[in-house]
Amino acid sequence: MKTSPTIIITGASSGIGAATARLLTNKGWRTVLAARRKEKLDALADELREAGGETLVIPTDVTDTEQIRNLVETTVDTWGQIDVLFNNAGFGRFDWLQNLDPNKDVRGQFNVNTLGVILTTQAALPHMIERQHGHVINMASVAGLVATPTYSVYAASKFAIRGFSQALRREVGVHNIDVSVIYPGGVATEFSKQAGLEKRKTGISTPRFLLRTADDIAESVWRVIQRPRHIVVVPWLMRYSVWMNNLVPNLVDKIITRNFVKPELGID
Repeated sequence: MKTSPTIIITGASSGIGAATARLLTNKGWRTVLAARRKEKLDALADELREAGGETLVIPTDVTDTEQIRNLVETTVDTWGQIDVLFNNAGFGRFDWLQNLDPNKDVRGQFNVNTLGVILTTQAALPHMIERQHGHVINMASVAGLVATPTYSVYAASKFAIRGFSQALRREVGVHNIDVSVIYPGGVATEFSKQAGLEKRKTGISTPRFLLRTADDIAESVWRVIQRPRHIVVVPWLMRYSVWMNNLVPNLVDKIITRNFVKPELGID
């Protein structure tokens, strides 16, 4: 009897992580749910089991190396394999740099968004190398390709994921391990509310036609599992902003300054 593949999902308690767990369960995968909010993980696990899925709940803070070790070891001890590691845990605090709290906002974003990804991957990698099989999928953001005002620290944490993933891909390819990065634009989840986007004076946000749901991003995760790619930008139209930022950065600077920075700061 063929064994069902196994995916570890960090940040699984809500949003993209939860949507991915539901989708992969429907595809016959075994899911390992990792996040800090155990009650939400338990509720999701009950839902997945009712749908016939096999799932593990392993409360994990990705800034804690012992909890990360427990996540990987428990998964391997229980199911003997990790086919995909989906590094999805992350958060944002969007404000002018001088307003950010040095510990909660600056160190906090790097600890979760960057170090959490690196340390979780580091823990899972020996198992994947031993099996000569695996796929690491890192959740980034278009902010990891195009940095905008009030996103300074968040963008930096996601730019770091870009560099980490590129180097890792070149390290582990010889072991038949794939590394992919997903760069979504705006996604309709609780993330935006927690990040403080509603405080903006201009009310500028992702246009509705570019906004995606957690289910949309989960579908992108499934597609990249089926056909591994290095970089996935969602939606594809966001690639134009990346191209503009690379080709005419001075023009982009002027547009952002005129339409966002000056109005937000009340500068004529």
